[in-house]
Amino acid sequence: MSLFSSWGARGVLTVCLLLCGAASSFAETAQEGIALHGEVKYSAHFTHFDYVNPTAPKGGDLHLSALGTFDTINPYTLKGVSADGAGLVFETLMAASLDEPLSQYGWVAESVAVAKDRQWVAYKLRPQARFQDGAPITPEDVLFSFETLRDKGHPSYRSYYRDVVKAEKIGIDSVRFTFRDTTNAELPLIMGQLPIFEKKDWQGKDFAATVLTSMVGSGPYKIENLTQGRSISYVRDPHWWAKDLPVNKGRFNFDHITYDYYRDTTVALEAFFAGRYDFRLENVAKNWALSYDTPAVKQGQIKKQEVKNELPAGMQGFIFNTRRPIFADPRVRQALGYAFDFEWSNKNFAYNAYTRTASYFENSELAARGLPSPEELKLLEPYRAQLPPALFTTPFTLPKTDGSGDNRENLRKAADLLREAGWVIKKGSLTNAQGQAFTFEIIDAEPMFERWIQPFLRNLERLGIHATFRIVDSAQFQNRLNDFDFDMTIRVFGQSLSPGNEERDMWESDKASVKGSNNLIGVQDPIVDALLQKLVHAESREDLVTACRALDRVLLAQYYVIPHWHIGSYRIAYWDKFGQPAVTPKYGLAVTDTWWTNR
Repeated sequence: MSLFSSWGARGVLTVCLLLCGAASSFAETAQEGIALHGEVKYSAHFTHFDYVNPTAPKGGDLHLSALGTFDTINPYTLKGVSADGAGLVFETLMAASLDEPLSQYGWVAESVAVAKDRQWVAYKLRPQARFQDGAPITPEDVLFSFETLRDKGHPSYRSYYRDVVKAEKIGIDSVRFTFRDTTNAELPLIMGQLPIFEKKDWQGKDFAATVLTSMVGSGPYKIENLTQGRSISYVRDPHWWAKDLPVNKGRFNFDHITYDYYRDTTVALEAFFAGRYDFRLENVAKNWALSYDTPAVKQGQIKKQEVKNELPAGMQGFIFNTRRPIFADPRVRQALGYAFDFEWSNKNFAYNAYTRTASYFENSELAARGLPSPEELKLLEPYRAQLPPALFTTPFTLPKTDGSGDNRENLRKAADLLREAGWVIKKGSLTNAQGQAFTFEIIDAEPMFERWIQPFLRNLERLGIHATFRIVDSAQFQNRLNDFDFDMTIRVFGQSLSPGNEERDMWESDKASVKGSNNLIGVQDPIVDALLQKLVHAESREDLVTACRALDRVLLAQYYVIPHWHIGSYRIAYWDKFGQPAVTPKYGLAVTDTWWTNR
């Protein structure tokens, strides 16, 4: 699954072909849609997705909030902090369906064909496809986009495209990508997520540099105006060539979409109640419980709603940078987990709204539970000697307390683990054999988690560990993450319903030294690498689930993260001036592209 899909569309990764349609320039039958495992939901020549209103009115404005700052409008590079909504300017070869776990349908591409042996995927472009300057989208533009992202884009693209050995034009209107690895079922869908840039627009320009001048796209919106770091507005293109395609019918209804930037969540919440923006996704349980008791909510001017979803929760938590020597020992990482009293914090800060996360694939069938199944054991047994024995004998559990704030028993267990790892108290400070004191810093870009962190720091102090929390500005924070220049931070490792190639960027050994990769933890484990291969090359849904669960167990057993919490719904609030479809998609909220103004 690509993490750079436009408008938050999850991976949509597939290889099973359905739907009718043929293109004479293709050696194999071309289809309108593809799916990774199983069949696509929408039949040939469908008219619209079920979760849209195909007759939704166009017009009106949508004002949204963003946190921090931005210094570029190019969302596909490592350098800079990209403006929210920048993907609205661009289109991809294929479009994701948000009511299926893993399916794509033609967008810039009219049809797609996959070789029977998965050696290649080919796309036929729509003859009417146009950039916003009126120029046609050509195979040359597609090839330029691929090569540019591979060579100058975010390092993640090099990971996604590393098994593409050839990209070529075939005929006058088609492109083909040939693969080194024919067992990687995701590759055809990864290529379908390719955003398209106009080749001539980038002549003489540096794609890798930060940019604040408009780029020529082909998507539904253009940048209308911006104030660097403060706001950016997009205007709907009334001449957009793709507005009547089945994948777009009933979508992208607002004439204007604006993002205003705020320095932190408290200021942003105050701005929402003042009517400065229209829609809010609430991530702070205390705010949801207490802060919405306002006249606008009581009078129905602001609607407050919880929307259930069927998305994997992934893993949020305090993450260790294992490149730091003090965090190299798993016993040390495990010990620090005992200092986090989730039950007390959940009661006092979140009104018991959250559930503790105990899996990297939480809230899904992909999560490991109990002891390994026979199918998992087949993958794990070859590495038994290198894995902790408890992985095979004892279900993974996280430390618990009674929520009273008395965490002495867990702290005793932490002290024992630290002593085993060579750390002892000397003059009130935890110290190793070399005389080094145990000190580290937690960084984040905003103060939202500070009240959760402070009790954690106090418990660490009781262990003789001096830890601090520092808020850095969003640009500096991103740069430090890109350079792996941190001790501990808070991060979310999001997951799709069919993880695969994106997992390499999170956990593969080779990515631990690639600046800008998502292997922030610095995982370098040949067992993880081997399980990633099993995951990426899964031949069936059953094989994929087994590989995910086995990988989950190995990651959990190394204590790379002190897990936080999750909730299985969106908490949303919005000013009562919008219409929304009768059906909410299972795997996304889709406010910017399916709602409309009713005033």
